[in-house]
Amino acid sequence: MLYARKMRVFGYRHLLLTILLAAVCAAQVSQAQIDPTKRDLIQLGYNAALEGHAPIAAYAFYYHNQPGFLNTNLTLRLAIAPVYLDSELGISHVLGPTTDIGFGLAGGGFAQSYYEIRQGKYLPDESFTGHGAQASVNLYHLFNPDQQIPLNAIVRSEVDYATFERDEETAPNFALPRDQTSFNVRTGLRWGGKEPLLAPDLGMEISVWYEGRFRFNPGEYGFGDRQVEPNSHLFWARALLAYTLPHKDNFMLSITAGSSINADRFSAYRIGGVLPLASEFPLTIPGYYYQELSARRFVLVNGTYYLPLTASNRLDLTAVGSTALMDYVTGLQQPGHWNSGVGGGITYYSSSRAWQIYLGYGYGFDAIRTHGRGAQSIGILVQLDLSRTKGSLYPGASAPWYRGFDRFIHTLQ
Repeated sequence: MLYARKMRVFGYRHLLLTILLAAVCAAQVSQAQIDPTKRDLIQLGYNAALEGHAPIAAYAFYYHNQPGFLNTNLTLRLAIAPVYLDSELGISHVLGPTTDIGFGLAGGGFAQSYYEIRQGKYLPDESFTGHGAQASVNLYHLFNPDQQIPLNAIVRSEVDYATFERDEETAPNFALPRDQTSFNVRTGLRWGGKEPLLAPDLGMEISVWYEGRFRFNPGEYGFGDRQVEPNSHLFWARALLAYTLPHKDNFMLSITAGSSINADRFSAYRIGGVLPLASEFPLTIPGYYYQELSARRFVLVNGTYYLPLTASNRLDLTAVGSTALMDYVTGLQQPGHWNSGVGGGITYYSSSRAWQIYLGYGYGFDAIRTHGRGAQSIGILVQLDLSRTKGSLYPGASAPWYRGFDRFIHTLQ
């Protein structure tokens, strides 16, 4: 998905494929709970590598959330990307005053495509296209409706179908994985939360998660050297803080750690690049290709700081940094377990804050390239808020808890 230095014979089909695949990932943003705030957002993102060659990384999607859809207790969520749709119909209070249910459907072209990146080199002869569809049932329970910071439990069950086909450059002797049906389950506890925005003014989260993937048609593929595991189990946790200081400086810090059992190429933690809305839990490192690294366990620290350059607060100097310690998935190992990167750029806001644009540069200190270690990238991120509204993302997380959290932070200064 991420990066393109030379487009070679990549072709229009591959360009469309990679953009759509990233958009598919972006369509997963904000699925963890029923969103009680009306939203109409357009998100665009693009990263390009200045060293090496890899697939293009970009996303473009429209996020629509409509509480009160047809009925007061119904919420319709849509994430629309070219030839891909992710949707959920949420029903509030269906199992009691603090328990909601959501029914989801998603699918489209290129949703299950895979790109092999090994030791900093993109291998198109070992990459292929995949299409897919999912149906899910989601359960959301709020434990503390009277508290300022909400604690939610989430249980998601999903049936997923994927079918694979060769790309123009897939090696003739490379065996594709079998078409796959799988049953996936995710469960987690989340205290607090973060809005699905590039730079939220305020937010905090502590969460723990488990995800199991159970395949009905596992087996060997590739050159007989890799395996689709019959089941994979992922465990991860995240702590995050986003805050705006009195002088309008804004920062966001997070630490994410994960481990796994039976992780394969399809279930590994994919780490690298700077596309912050490409997934619900973005694992970013500036300067690297998007999803360049495949880890079976990791610890990742991310930080972003926005420093206003003008009195109107319409222009920010933005600095980002990340560092990660990881063990790699079998078959995708590389020398060294630390990977770090830094970056910076300019963020510009409209006078109404309805839209913002970020232009940035990143340097990956430990990225492997033909000349040795070190890689550069550039990128652009755009957010357009069509509704120009702000509100809480999580059930029970109304404006008072944000104000209470704000007061708590000030007691620490």
